Amino acid sequence: MDIPSLSMALSQNRVLTDVGVAMLSKNLDTMEAAGQNMIAGIESVSETSVNPNIGSNIDISL
Repeated sequence: MDIPSLSMALSQNRVLTDVGVAMLSKNLDTMEAAGQNMIAGIESVSETSVNPNIGSNIDISL
């Protein structure tokens, strides 16, 4: 059994796992921010729908 090579392999595996976890954490933060922006957008649209006269008429002149 080659202890030094096994130790190196386990160390590399740990580094790869740590990098993967860090990337997934960053991805989660990005998705949470996108979700908050989507919620804010939906809330702003629903605020204008409370006033039904806004945007219901279009003036067109030819």
